[in-house]
Amino acid sequence: MIRITITRTESGTIQSFTMSGHADFANHGEDIVCAGVSAVSFGTVNAIEVLTGVVPDVKQGEGGFLECVFPENLSDANEEKVQLLLEAMVVSLQGIEKEYGKHIKITFKK
Repeated sequence: MIRITITRTESGTIQSFTMSGHADFANHGEDIVCAGVSAVSFGTVNAIEVLTGVVPDVKQGEGGFLECVFPENLSDANEEKVQLLLEAMVVSLQGIEKEYGKHIKITFKK
């Protein structure tokens, strides 16, 4: 199962997200759940970097591990753009979770 944790600040903005695990929906290379989650998460991080110039602290590891921590004290304009892209990522991931809930679990924490 892919486990995703979205960490929000007290004000509700997304500060970071982590994901780990494998969907085990299908064989390696044919797993649409894994491919979808990867495309959404990496696409979001790439879009943030290209469209805003904000570069998160990204760590990758074994077992599908990905951690992205976003800088604090961004300009209001960049903060708004980054948060919009991150909220769009959450909506997309929740859509995958709704359809394939046995293979992906999203948790929110503050």
